[in-house]
Amino acid sequence: MEKRVLFAIFLSFLVLYVYQAFVVKPVPKPAAATASNQASTSTQAPAQTGGQIPTPTPSVPSAVVPPAQAAAPVAADASVTEPSERDVTVETNDLIATFTNRGGRLKSLRLKKYLDPATKQPQQLVEAIPNQPLPFSLQTSNEPATRTLNGALYASNVSGTDAKFEYRDGSVHALKQFHFDATSYMISVTATVEENGKKVTPSIVWGPAVGDAAEVSRYTQPPEAIVDRLDASKPDRLATKDLAKQSVYDGEFRFAGVDDNYFMTVALAPGPSKVSFQSITLPVPEGSKATPRTLVAYSIEPHGDHPIKFFVGPKDFDVLAGIGPDMTRAINFGVFAVIVVPLLRSLKWVHGFIGNWGWSIVLLTVIINAIMFPLRHKSAVSMRKMQEIQPQVKAIQDRYAKFKASDPQKQNMNKELMELYKQRGVNPAAGCVPMLLTFPVLFAMWALLQTSIELRGAPWFGWIHDLSSHDPWYVLPVLMGGTSFWQQKMMPAAGGDPAQQKMMMFMPLFMMFIFLWLPAGALIYYVVTNIWTIGQQYLTNYLIGPPNVRTVRPPAERRLKRATNEQ
Repeated sequence: MEKRVLFAIFLSFLVLYVYQAFVVKPVPKPAAATASNQASTSTQAPAQTGGQIPTPTPSVPSAVVPPAQAAAPVAADASVTEPSERDVTVETNDLIATFTNRGGRLKSLRLKKYLDPATKQPQQLVEAIPNQPLPFSLQTSNEPATRTLNGALYASNVSGTDAKFEYRDGSVHALKQFHFDATSYMISVTATVEENGKKVTPSIVWGPAVGDAAEVSRYTQPPEAIVDRLDASKPDRLATKDLAKQSVYDGEFRFAGVDDNYFMTVALAPGPSKVSFQSITLPVPEGSKATPRTLVAYSIEPHGDHPIKFFVGPKDFDVLAGIGPDMTRAINFGVFAVIVVPLLRSLKWVHGFIGNWGWSIVLLTVIINAIMFPLRHKSAVSMRKMQEIQPQVKAIQDRYAKFKASDPQKQNMNKELMELYKQRGVNPAAGCVPMLLTFPVLFAMWALLQTSIELRGAPWFGWIHDLSSHDPWYVLPVLMGGTSFWQQKMMPAAGGDPAQQKMMMFMPLFMMFIFLWLPAGALIYYVVTNIWTIGQQYLTNYLIGPPNVRTVRPPAERRLKRATNEQ
């Protein structure tokens, strides 16, 4: 029976590996952005759907614009604009947002509490991509008006955490107002547009998202569309290849936008609206061998004139829960979310005492295995009993080997086996059921350690500088393979097919190669669990003693012994 458990574990990990290797495409490493792409918007004309925005006015150096520097409207012709392009910045406790007054759009958004793994600077969530729209671009059904809305120079005014952009000419009047929550990642956006004196409702275009697309492990979730409808039990997640089937959603949403493994940008409760998605494959520099990156752009068209709130920030469970309990659905915990959430809270509780996420995983793993000690002990005792009666079981099976499965005599074999189990007090399922009960925790920890932003960039000790990335020296995968082999050798030998036994001994080596690129945080859990299981097996063997295996004599020898005794 224990072989079935190990075979089930083998198949489970095989399915996970095949899914990650062949279904989920690895996220390619982003090409380094040049300083000129980040600093200038005059040379890149962000295109709206249906055309490219002209940029006739040259750019000038960036500056943070205080309220006193806001350009006043020109009363002579009733126009509202500014003479030159410049940047304005809004800073809160969590964000540094940089707008360009060309179109009143967002050109940079950095997270102060999260660092880019490569540059160690505040994480950038907006990429200025040539010929692609910047966040908070506007779009209407009038193409010339759309080009004006996103290419004109707006009069800008910043006051604390509020930013206001206004533009007016003879035919178009646009007003954008942004309010940043001082203590969260929320941005409230109000956009009003009039064309020839008639009020129109524009779509708010975000453009390609999100900027944090760097690969830290091949298990990292790439950018994908996420839509949580009010009438749905769980969010819809659309990979870039799925957008060809459906890219437009119309209705009411809890939230809708784009996320990756650790960050997201979504519109919150926008009311009745239409959300459109588009996959964007970024060009690779000439001569580069890098794989093209694919991001997801989105826009939202509200069915009404009201402010829309955006969340742009980390997929931190506590941060999202502070906005609303439904927001935590954005974290893809999988089918065992009901177990993952308590484990995440436990991990954070342990970290509050230790202060190191790596050692917190070690301690939490010890606590989990201590709780599961009775289940594993009961399973080991049951396997030992099965080992002791295995020769008798095999003798009964050999006596009925010549009968087909459909032969009524096979029923007699089952009766004899059940009678043997009853006499020896053995339950064949007792070795499997306790182990199966530990599987949900195993997969829940997998999901937890794959999605927890707390582990992103968190060091452990020595050579492990990022628990969300793979072990650069591959020490942990080798330890996992070695301890798995040791554990396999300690399992009670209960006979069976020699070829199957060899395959089970080969499984630790196979799993070691699968886990070479697993995040270090997850490997810590598996290595510590293996070490604990080995120690528990030694303790169980000491408590129950060596196996008392009975040797079953051949039938001829048993008949001869009975005849001798009768004489």
